[in-house]
Amino acid sequence: MSMPSVLAMVTVFSMIPGGVMSDTRGTQGLEAQQIAQGSTHLHRRLKRGWIWKQLFVPEEDPTPRVIGQLKSDYDRGEFSIKYILSGDGAGDAFEIDEYSGEIRTLKKLDREEKAFYVLQAQAINRRSNEPVEPQSEFIITVQDINDNVPQFQNEPYVSSIPEMCLIGTTVAQVTATDADDPMFGNNAKLIYSVLQGEPYFSVEPKTGIIVTSWPNMDREAREQYLVVVQVKDMLGLSGGYSSSTTVTVSLTDVNDNGPTFQHHLYTFAVPENAAEGTTVGRVMAYDGDSGINAKMTYSLEDDLEESSTFIIKTDPVTQEGLILLAKPLDYETKRRFVMAAEAVNDHVDTRFLDLEEFRDRTTLKIIVEDVDEPPVFLSEVYEWKVPENAAVGTVVGSVSARDTDTVNNPIRYSIDKRRDNTKAFKIDPNNGTIIVAKALDRETTNWHNITVEAKETTQSHLSSSVVVFIKVLDINDNVPRLARDYQPYICEGTQAGELIQLLSAVDPDDPVEGHHFYFSMVPEKHINPNFTIRDNQDNTAGIVARRSSFTRKDRTQYLLPVVVTDSGSPALSSTNTLTISVCSCQPAGHCPTGGVEALALSMGVSLQTLLGIVVCFITLIVLSILMLVVRRHRRKQQEKLEVEGKELELPETVSQKVLYYGETGGVGADLNFCQPAVPLRRHPRRRERRLRREDVRASIRMSLRESHLIGPDDDVFRQFILDRLTEADLDPYVPPFDCLRTYAYEGLGSPTGSLSSLDSSTTELEPEQPISNPRTYTVRLTPWYWGGEEDTIF
Repeated sequence: MSMPSVLAMVTVFSMIPGGVMSDTRGTQGLEAQQIAQGSTHLHRRLKRGWIWKQLFVPEEDPTPRVIGQLKSDYDRGEFSIKYILSGDGAGDAFEIDEYSGEIRTLKKLDREEKAFYVLQAQAINRRSNEPVEPQSEFIITVQDINDNVPQFQNEPYVSSIPEMCLIGTTVAQVTATDADDPMFGNNAKLIYSVLQGEPYFSVEPKTGIIVTSWPNMDREAREQYLVVVQVKDMLGLSGGYSSSTTVTVSLTDVNDNGPTFQHHLYTFAVPENAAEGTTVGRVMAYDGDSGINAKMTYSLEDDLEESSTFIIKTDPVTQEGLILLAKPLDYETKRRFVMAAEAVNDHVDTRFLDLEEFRDRTTLKIIVEDVDEPPVFLSEVYEWKVPENAAVGTVVGSVSARDTDTVNNPIRYSIDKRRDNTKAFKIDPNNGTIIVAKALDRETTNWHNITVEAKETTQSHLSSSVVVFIKVLDINDNVPRLARDYQPYICEGTQAGELIQLLSAVDPDDPVEGHHFYFSMVPEKHINPNFTIRDNQDNTAGIVARRSSFTRKDRTQYLLPVVVTDSGSPALSSTNTLTISVCSCQPAGHCPTGGVEALALSMGVSLQTLLGIVVCFITLIVLSILMLVVRRHRRKQQEKLEVEGKELELPETVSQKVLYYGETGGVGADLNFCQPAVPLRRHPRRRERRLRREDVRASIRMSLRESHLIGPDDDVFRQFILDRLTEADLDPYVPPFDCLRTYAYEGLGSPTGSLSSLDSSTTELEPEQPISNPRTYTVRLTPWYWGGEEDTIF
């Protein structure tokens, strides 16, 4: 009989009180009921609670099978009892036969997914649908089988141990887990073993701790090991599962090797003109260790003379010894250097080697090569001082260089013009003497840096240069002045003794003792009644009011000359005149510096006066604009009436003459003609005359028609003349000559006769007629452009 069948049978019999025993209890219960009917007191039968034991089912069993049975004491086999199952897995993993109470599995179960199920059972009477037993709870446990492979945790495993470590040194610990039930059999009992890595490493079978099993493992021989560890369940018995993992073990370095030079002698060559700090060569002492254990320090023996000419340093990256030149070389003085170099480990470990094994020595041989060297200056840098008032030609100093070669070639000196922008100095090419070439000014340039070049006169033209610093010393050649453009003001109502403005001064000069300025007022015959200067003896001074009640009505500005004197030798001074404005200050004592009020203050006028000026200016602008508009309007009217004006041209028989009526001796003076008589011509820039008014045109036409009927006393003629004069005065195109007049008609009836030459063009002049009235009747005409002495009369 198989194990599941036995378990099921045991389970069934453990759950059911027993087949025969169940019937017996039922019979005894029935007999007890019959006895109770004959007695006077009926004894009621008490219900017993269900007693369930745990049920078991093996995992991963795909065959549905009966795992147990539920049965009530009231079940007589008549199928009157209905069994109901609920809870975890009911209807999904388990089902119950509602007639017999047998519990069956529906699918295979996985203990690692769910280890047990909690279910509830209930027995119900089919007829009354009432429970015959109270609801009872029971547990179905899933039994484990070995169906899981053990798994390593925290992979990958990497560890390191120092080289040359002892046997049994712990390397690492590996850990594996098995999902099977550790409480059921040996399914989850694990054991560890080494598949790869022996004989260097071993593992504890139960704990998984890896330890060393080989002595004196050398990192320089092998730096890394791969250890493969296997784990098995079922205590390693056949039929179990297994898995493996790899542990990477690295050996860390310890200082178990000393430095060693590969050669006993190293030879180098260096030219004699090599600069200080030049790398002459490199040496390397090999050390099998790494990191801090391979660090070493190189040194030269101190007892040799050559050790002062060269130095050796350790390259922190490559651990090489760098041989550097510490002093200039001279082939003519010494041509070969021999010295010993030593390499010593910085960190020693006497557990592995003796102290002397952590150092090594070698010999260095350095040969100096001859080269043609440029001149060498006696000093690396020159620094001189010269006063700024030094005259042109003053000697500032001299430089000197020599040729160190055996030939000793002659040398010429020059100033590098590419670096000398000021051209303030010259140098003697033969002896190197530097003189002043032009006037100096410390305030412009206080330091001059020039480069002097020394060059051999041979074909090689070897040269060298040196920097010369020339400091220009200060002399007192600048007058002091006020530090800024002060605009002091005094508020109305300022009391006597109040500070108005704090003054300070500046001076481009730079005296050794520092600046010290003295402030004073210009000496006058009378003491300034308004202000005074108070020198604070700290290069500042204050303007102080001498009196009170300053008002703008009395005066808006005051001029105060201030004398500033320096402490140089000789002392220099300057006079600065300050304008002190009287201001209507704001409540906080501030004088406005912007806006209309500030502008009025700066102009020295009141605010009301300034506003009046502004209003007048605006009025003038408006009038100018109106005049331009009127003139443009008149110009348009003239262009419109241009055609009509052509109808008013004079007849061809009428010629125009220029007449001059002069009055030198008063009324009744002789009348003279303008000599010579020139016919009027149109001005090149003058446009055609255009008549503006209809009444003027009518007057002209009437005058032409009735000219033989009117005389100079006629109102029409007089009005005609006045209209022509007004037109001439207002016409902008008339030339400004007071003696020129143009008339379209001269008229008839003058006692003196006609002045026109209209009828004298072809006939001779008649004899003069005696004048009956020696006093001519004259009419004064308005002169052009406000004429004074000369009047035009008719």
